[in-house]
Formats: sequence, structure tokens, C-alpha cells
Amino acid sequence: MASDNNEAEWPDRLHRVLKDAGVTRVSHVPDAGHARLIALCENDPAMVTNVLTTEEEGIAIAAGAWLGGAASVLLLQSSGVGNCINMLSLPAIGRFPLLMLVTMRGEWAEFNPWQMPMGSATQTTLEAMGLTVHRADTPGDLIATVESAAALAFRADQQVAVLISQRLLGKKTW
Repeated sequence: MASDNNEAEWPDRLHRVLKDAGVTRVSHVPDAGHARLIALCENDPAMVTNVLTTEEEGIAIAAGAWLGGAASVLLLQSSGVGNCINMLSLPAIGRFPLLMLVTMRGEWAEFNPWQMPMGSATQTTLEAMGLTVHRADTPGDLIATVESAAALAFRADQQVAVLISQRLLGKKTW
């Protein structure tokens, strides 16, 4: 059990941070790490959610949302970052904001060796594509980090990814 008393509440707090940042569009692939946050967004009448068939679609949706006057977030797992590489050219060249929340795999207590390569390359890959990358290892870190990342994205038109550590998410037990 983690020492942070708000560990179980971080998805609820994160949902509030996104709302406060003006996010009204949420794109995601199914992901156990984001499951509670996804459910909160799907049940929020002020948010439109899109279930993606592949992660890079969320980058195009974020571009369209911004051009239409809406702020968007892309929720994905580290294994899906590789699917986004070419599409990350769109926000870089178009200079529009991008906020990605990435649940990490291939780290602490990982059981699936197929998650290791992309898990270890996620931060380097995103940085190579020009994104600012922040990492959160505790629920308290996560809330402050996403608040900062949302400000960078939506106020300074930056492309930002927040890596949510596997330790914060907890050990997978499949």
C-alpha cells in the first residue's frame, strides 16, 4: 500500500484537473491503467469521448478539436506510443497543443516481456519527436504534473506527455 492517502482517488482528482483545464474531448484506447478515468470522462455530459482503434487517431482528433475551439487529451499506454511516431509530426508542424497521458508498462513488477522494449524507449521516443515529457510516480506528483502539462499545452501551445509510472498504477495480476 502506498503512503499517499489519496491513492485510490487519483483518477477522480485527475478528471477534475482535466475539466479545470477546459478539456472537453477525450480520446483513448481501452487500458486498465486509465479505466477509472475513462469511465469518469464517459459519464461526464460535458465531455465527448472517442474510443480509438489505434493511438495515432487521437492525435488527429486533438488537432481537429483544437481547430474547432476545444481542448483534448489523449489517453494511451506506453506500448501505443510507437504507433504515434509519424502522426506526432502533425502537432509539431501545425504548432497546436497536444496533451498525452501515458500509462507505463515494462517497468516495476512487469510480467510481460513484450512490454519491456517500448516501455524503456517511451520517454526517449517522445522527446526525439519534440515533446516535453514529464513523469509522475505518486498520485500527488500526478495531479501537479498534469496541471502543469495542461498549462503548457493549452496556454503555450506545446506538445506534452505525462508518463504515469507503473508503480503508481500498481502491479498487474493477470
